[in-house]
Amino acid sequence: MEKEEAYIHYKGLGNDAFKGQHYPEAIKHYTKAIEVLENESEEENPDIINENLDNVAAHTHKHAHALAILYSNRAQTQLKLENYGLAIQDCTKSIEHDALFVKSLYRRAVAHYAIRELDSALKDLKEARKISPNDSKIKSLSGQISGELRKLKFEAAIDIVEKSIFESISWDGIEGDLKVEQTGKGDVKIVSGLNQEFITKMVDSFRNDQNLNKNDAFAIVAAANTIFKREKSMVEIGFEKDDNNEDHIKLNDVEIITVCGDTHGQFYDVLNIFKTFGKVDSKHAYLFNGDFVDRGSWGCEVALLLYALKVLFPTRIFINRGNHETDDMNSVYGFTDECKFKYGEKLFKCFSESFGNLPYSTLINKEYLVMHGGLFSDDTISLQDIKKINRFKQVHGQPPKTGIEMELIWTDPQPQEGRSLSKRGIGMQFGPDITAKFCERNNLKGILRSHEVRQNGYEWEHNGLLCTVFSAPNYCDVQGNLGGVVNFYRDGKMECKNFSAVPHPDVPPMKYTKNQYGF
Repeated sequence: MEKEEAYIHYKGLGNDAFKGQHYPEAIKHYTKAIEVLENESEEENPDIINENLDNVAAHTHKHAHALAILYSNRAQTQLKLENYGLAIQDCTKSIEHDALFVKSLYRRAVAHYAIRELDSALKDLKEARKISPNDSKIKSLSGQISGELRKLKFEAAIDIVEKSIFESISWDGIEGDLKVEQTGKGDVKIVSGLNQEFITKMVDSFRNDQNLNKNDAFAIVAAANTIFKREKSMVEIGFEKDDNNEDHIKLNDVEIITVCGDTHGQFYDVLNIFKTFGKVDSKHAYLFNGDFVDRGSWGCEVALLLYALKVLFPTRIFINRGNHETDDMNSVYGFTDECKFKYGEKLFKCFSESFGNLPYSTLINKEYLVMHGGLFSDDTISLQDIKKINRFKQVHGQPPKTGIEMELIWTDPQPQEGRSLSKRGIGMQFGPDITAKFCERNNLKGILRSHEVRQNGYEWEHNGLLCTVFSAPNYCDVQGNLGGVVNFYRDGKMECKNFSAVPHPDVPPMKYTKNQYGF
């Protein structure tokens, strides 16, 4: 195959894969096309040696522009996979080949926006507007980011301290099926109405595309938030009692602990988890390991179901925070707009505050640490350091951009030893040696984490010391992956299982998101 034919061939395959939402496959084809063109540029081309300089310049410009397009296409594909760091790299390469390629300036701005590098995003957008001043997408994102920056600067200038949103709710005379009682400033408990029958009716309403009574929704989020505040940043649970640890929760009568990874607003798949592996009850405990909202269009339904179960069974369901239980990700990936559309902005603020109070990790049987992202850039971090995290000092409940809180929800494993920069542009990647040392220092048998799609639903990595579990099958209706769970049994057995996606109403991911900006 001639090189020009090969380039056109691989580029076409990449475009077809992208249109079919087969993003890893698209990246492979775009990479192959890039390699063909870059290899050509390194070789002497006898066809142009004897041409006049104008023809040589035209050929060189065409070649550079073709590479700019390929790098930009691959960057857009990386955005779809949330690999923001790689997207920024590809856009930068694209701009090096063609400084006026406006798509790459815009896409780099989108990637910077996703990881909250707002000043860098706005800088790219200003350059893009010089080239394409009337582009509506560029104008829209510029306005969004400018507004966010103004708000941040205003809050910093007046050193604003927000009161709890729950303190602004007057519970007297509220009409709903659930009756609440205030137990402290902004804290409540549900004293009647919340039982299995209520949850069954709630699920049936959701299946019929009906929202929960708003007052009941507020009560569930407020009561769950009250419970989260009392939990440690590292919750400790197990089948047996730990006499040396007053924070350890003994799961009396529990026979199975099921750990689930990301569910991302895929409500019907969450229902299938309970149908397939068992309901939450006195003998069956669940741990949901973050990212239960965003992307899918039923984030409210998933969150309200998990929160209602948490209130009804406070020591039978546990929830870790993921990187998508944050305002930044919610504003980009749909939960903010979904919640505002279904229930209003005030309930979103309640959810946002509750996300800030979620624990960061859970220790099971003193043997397995479960967190959403992964391990740390500092070798000295211990379980005690995680347990001591003061998440109530965070600004408006948002995790910092550096440190162990960020790393617990953002980092990823890598096959090679050591550490490297993250493909996401935030956090880092850690190798099997890092996992082995952490487990040895903290007397652990292993690490369970989520945060990444695995085609089989789960995958053991790092010489069997680390398991990634992901519980959103056919993620975003396109990935074709299985979902996975990890079961711990009272007799000491540990088992990974997977499951397929189930049908759901014809509602696309991120349906309620007003501005998707290429995400």
